Amino acid sequence: MRSFALALCAFALAAPAYAKTIAVSPGPDAQEALQLALLDAKPGDMVELAAGRFELTDGLSLDVDEVTIKGAGPDATVLSFDGQQGGAEGLLITSDKVTVRDLAVENSKGDGVKSKDADQISMINLRVEWTGGPKATNGAYGVYPVGSSNVLIDGVTVRGASDAGIYVGQSNTIIVRNSVAEFNVAGIEIENSSSADVYGNTVTHNTGGILVFDLPNLPVMGGHSTRVFDNRIVNNDTPNFAPEGNIVASVPVGAGVMIMANRNVHVFDNEIDGNQTAAIMLVGYTREFDDESYNPIPREVVVRDNRIGRNGWAPAFPGGTELAAAVGGALPPVMWDGVAPAEGPQAMRLTDGPVLNLNLPKSGAMDQANPSVTPTLERGEITEPAAVVLPEAQAALAS
Repeated sequence: MRSFALALCAFALAAPAYAKTIAVSPGPDAQEALQLALLDAKPGDMVELAAGRFELTDGLSLDVDEVTIKGAGPDATVLSFDGQQGGAEGLLITSDKVTVRDLAVENSKGDGVKSKDADQISMINLRVEWTGGPKATNGAYGVYPVGSSNVLIDGVTVRGASDAGIYVGQSNTIIVRNSVAEFNVAGIEIENSSSADVYGNTVTHNTGGILVFDLPNLPVMGGHSTRVFDNRIVNNDTPNFAPEGNIVASVPVGAGVMIMANRNVHVFDNEIDGNQTAAIMLVGYTREFDDESYNPIPREVVVRDNRIGRNGWAPAFPGGTELAAAVGGALPPVMWDGVAPAEGPQAMRLTDGPVLNLNLPKSGAMDQANPSVTPTLERGEITEPAAVVLPEAQAALAS
C-alpha cells in the first residue's frame, strides 16, 4: 500500500497541473475560436482541442509562455489548412516553455508547426502531412524549430515536406526521437545547430534520409556536436521535388546520411539499407560564399558500428554511374569528397569501411576526382559529445 501511495505521489508531481483549460471544438467559427483561445491563454493554461476536423483559413500564432496545446490524437484532431489564405505557416510559436501535442496539421500553405526564438519547445505525438503527396508547392518544413533552445521532438510523423520533414535550425540542446519522416525531400535535417541527439527514428522514402549541414551567412554559425544513432535509414528513393534554388535541391536521391561542413558528428548503431546513392556521404560546401567565419569542410566525423546493407548501386549525381563502375559496381559504405582544408588534414574516424575518398579539389569538380578506396580511415583524436539533457520538467513531458 505504501509503495502504491508513493507511486501516486510521484505521478502527481510529474503530471503538469494546468492553471486553466480552454476547450475548443471544430465548427464554422473554428478559426476565430482557436486563435482567440491562443490569444487569451495565460501562462500555465492548456488549450484543449476536441476530436474533429478544424477547417482553417489563416495561420495560427501563440506568443504566451508556458502554454500547452493538446488535441485528442494525431488521427483524431486535425487542423486542416486546405483553405488557408493567409499566414506563412500553420502554427507559429514565439514563446517559451510551450508544448504542442496529440494533433495533426494538414496541407499548410507554408511550414506546418514552427517555433522561433523559443526556449523549451516540445512537439510530441504530432502528424504533419501534405496529403497530395510530394510536390514542390508543398510547405518547406513539417516541424521547424529555429533559433530555439531545449528542443524536444518526440513521436512526430511528417510526410510531403518540400525541404525537410523534421528540421531544426540555428538551435541548441536538441532531441529528435521516436519519429517517422517519409516522402519528404530531406527526412530529418539538423542545420547550423549544436548539441543534438537524433535517435530511434524511422527515415524512409525521402530523397535523402538524415542531413547534418552547416551553411554560411546565417545568424547562428558553426554547427557541431551531433549524434545520429539507433535510427532506421532505409529505402530513401523519392525523386527530389524541392523548388529550384533550395540547398536541398542538390541532394541526390538515395542519400542515406549526408554530412556537410559540420563538426564533431557521430553516426553509429544505425540500420542503413536500400539507399541507391550512398549509405553515408561526407561533403564540403562548394558554392561561392563571402562569410569569412565559415568553414566549408566536414571535420571530426565518426562513422562506426552501423548495420549497413545494400547501398550505392546507382549513385544519382553527375559521374556517379562511372564512379560506381570504377570501384566494383557500387559505392562503398562511406563516400567522402576528400576536399581538405588549407591548414592540413582534418580528424576523421571512419571504421564502417571501405571508405571511398574522391580527393576532390576545393571547387568540388567531379571531373577532377582522383578516387581511392581504403578499408578504414582513422586519424586524430575525436571526443564524442555528451548525451543531450533537457530541463527536468520538459524531459518528463513525453514519459
